[in-house]
Amino acid sequence: MNVSNPGNIRNVAFISHGGAGKTSLVETILFNAKATNRIGSVDNGTTVMDFDPVEIERKISINSKVASILWNKNMINIVDTPGYANFLHETKVALSAVGGAVVIASAITGVKAETERVWRFADEFDLAKLIFVNKMDKERADFFRALGDIEKSFGVTPLPIFLPIGKEDNFKGIVDLVRMKAYIYPDEPTADFKEAEIPSDMMDEVENYRTKLLEAVSETDDELIEKYLEGEELTEEEIKNGLREGTISKRFIPVLCGSAVKNIGSKFLLEAIINYLPSPLEREYKVAIDTKTGEEVPVKPDDSEFMGFVFKTFIDPFAGKLTIFRVYSGELSNDTEIYNTTKGEFEKVNQLYLLQGKNFIKTDKVIAGQIAMINKLKYTTTFDTLTSKKSNLEFPKVEVPDPVISFSLQPKSKDDEDKVSNGLHRLMEEDVGIRVERDEQTNELLLSGMGQMHIEVVVEKLKEKFKVEVELKTPKVPYKETIKISAKGQGKYKKQTGGRGQYGDVWIELQPLERGAGIQFEDRIVGGVVPKQYIPAVEKGIREAAQEGILAGFPMVDFKAILYDGSYHSVDSSELAFKIAASMAFKKVAMEAKPVLLEPIMNIDVFVPEETVGTVLGDLNARRGRIINVEPQINGQHIRAQVPMAEILKYAPDLRSMTGGRGMFTMEFSHYEEVPTHIAEKIIAQAKAEKEKE
Repeated sequence: MNVSNPGNIRNVAFISHGGAGKTSLVETILFNAKATNRIGSVDNGTTVMDFDPVEIERKISINSKVASILWNKNMINIVDTPGYANFLHETKVALSAVGGAVVIASAITGVKAETERVWRFADEFDLAKLIFVNKMDKERADFFRALGDIEKSFGVTPLPIFLPIGKEDNFKGIVDLVRMKAYIYPDEPTADFKEAEIPSDMMDEVENYRTKLLEAVSETDDELIEKYLEGEELTEEEIKNGLREGTISKRFIPVLCGSAVKNIGSKFLLEAIINYLPSPLEREYKVAIDTKTGEEVPVKPDDSEFMGFVFKTFIDPFAGKLTIFRVYSGELSNDTEIYNTTKGEFEKVNQLYLLQGKNFIKTDKVIAGQIAMINKLKYTTTFDTLTSKKSNLEFPKVEVPDPVISFSLQPKSKDDEDKVSNGLHRLMEEDVGIRVERDEQTNELLLSGMGQMHIEVVVEKLKEKFKVEVELKTPKVPYKETIKISAKGQGKYKKQTGGRGQYGDVWIELQPLERGAGIQFEDRIVGGVVPKQYIPAVEKGIREAAQEGILAGFPMVDFKAILYDGSYHSVDSSELAFKIAASMAFKKVAMEAKPVLLEPIMNIDVFVPEETVGTVLGDLNARRGRIINVEPQINGQHIRAQVPMAEILKYAPDLRSMTGGRGMFTMEFSHYEEVPTHIAEKIIAQAKAEKEKE
C-alpha cells in the first residue's frame, strides 16, 4: 500500500468536540476503503483507532492516531484526534502535521466549546477545512440548525454541497448538489446505496442551495463568473474545480452530512477530501530554522534531502517506543541511517510502517507528504527533526498550552518510588501536555496536566503500562515566612557533662529585606569575641533554623542576619556549640521581629465568552483576586488578574462550569505577598495540628 507522487496524498485531521462521532466516522471510512471487514464500535471497545486500554475503558479518544488508506489511487492519512478539553493539546500537535481538517459537527448539539478551540488551532496552522454534519439519524437532529450554529460560532460561510433526505428516524439518504442526484441508503450500514430522483418535496430547498453553491463557485474564477452571469450551465468539473479553489483559499467551507453509524455519506466525504483539500504540493512549504545562524530555511516536498518532523510518540509495552513522523521533503527507506538534529544523534531505521490505528503495515519507503512510523529509535522524542545527513536545520516545536492543574503523587508502596519516576518519564515522552517536578520546599512529586481527567488518565496508564499505583493528593501551597521589623537578641548554649563541655554565645540582629532578596548574613565581630573559625557555623545555624520557620514550619526568607557580638570558651567552644547557639538566637529574635506568613501570587490570563464575563470576574474577586485588565477579543473577553495560588489549585473545573466549557486560562508564578491575618491564623493552626499528628 503506497503511492509514488506527493500530489496523490492528503493528510487530514478529524476534529470536533468529544462525542461528535470522529472515531465512529473513521471506522466507517476504514470499512469503506476495505482496510477492515467490519465497523467497530466505541461503546463495545472494538474500534481500530481507540486501542489504548484506558480509551476503551472510558469510551473516549485520549491520543491522536493515524489511519492510512488508499482511495481511488490516492493515499489519505487520517489523524483521529481527541475532542475532550483535557486532551486538546494532542489535537493541536496533530494539526501541525496535516494539510486539511474535517470538522465534525453534531446535528444534535451543533458547535461546542471544544470545537471552537480546535477550530482556532486549525486556523493557527492555516488549514483548509471541510465540515461533516454527523448524527443526522439521531433524535433532535437538525442539519439547518447546525449550519446556523457554524456560521454564528465561526463567522464563516458554510456552503452545503449535500442536503439530508429526512432526519432522525426518517433519515435515509442525501442529495448531491454538485451532480444533482439523490442517494438512498439501506437500513444496514453497508457501503452500498442507490441513485434516485430528488424527492419532489425537496426541490425548492435543493434549488435554493444549488443556486448558492453556483454563485460561490463562480466567484472563484473570472471565466466561471462570466459564464454564470450569462446564464450558461457550469459543468460538474467546473463546479468541482471552483469548490477546490474556494476551499483551499478559504473563501468558503463545503458542508456534507450523514451518519457515521449508518455509513451514510462517508464515501462522499472521502471523495471530498481528495477533490477539495490540498495535497502536500499545494500547501505552502514548511520553514526550518538554521540553529547556527537563526536563518529561516524553506523545506519543500521536491527537495532531494529527507527531512521529517516527529509529532507523536507511543510507548508500547511490547513493541517499545513508536515514533510517528511526517515527511516534509525527500524520501526515506528501510535499513538507512538518519540524523536527529534536535538531539545531535544518529539513529538506525530498520523497518518503516504505515499505520491503521493499532495495525502496522510494513513499507519499503516513504516519500514527501507521507505520515509513517519507526519503532525502537533510541534518542528520538516528540518534536524532534530528522534528516538524511548531519544538519543544523530544525523544525520549530509546536507550542502546547501550559498545564492548568497539579496533584501531588504518592506511591502506594515506598518500594515503588523508582518505578513511579521511571514510568512518568516514559509517559512524558508520550504526552507532551504533562509536567513532572519535585517541589524543593514541600518535597512533593507534582504531576501537572490539562485537567483532573488528564491527571487521572496518567495515573491509570502508570498502573496499566508500568504496574505501579499512586495516590493523588491536592498539592501543598509553598507558603513562606518573613519578618516585618528589626530585632536583636542573644543565643547562648552551655552544656557541662563532666569532662569537656559545650559553649557558644552569639548576639544577632535580624533586619527585614525586600521581597525576593532571600537570606543575607553579615559578620560584624570585632576583637575576636567570636573566633573566625566559628563564624561559618553561626551562619549555618541561622540558615538551617530559617528553613523550618517559626510560625508554621515554612521557610523564612527575605531577611538579613547580623552577627555583632558574642563570647567563647577556650576549651569548651566548638562549631556545633556555635551552630546551636545561632539557631537559638534566630528563633528567639525572629519571634520579636513581627513574623508573618507569605503566600505565592499567580498571574492568570482567562479567556471567556462575552456572556460569562461578569460571573468570572465576580468569582475571581471572591478568590481574593486583583483584576489587572479586561480586553475584548474575538467571541469574548481576555481577563488579566493576580490571584493567590491557594485559591486556584482547582480552578480548571470551576471555570469550565461557569463558562459551559468555553473558558480557558493560563497562569504563572508572579511573587509572594503577606497573607491576611485571619487566613494566616487558620493556616498556622492547621500546620501545628498536622505537626502534632506526626
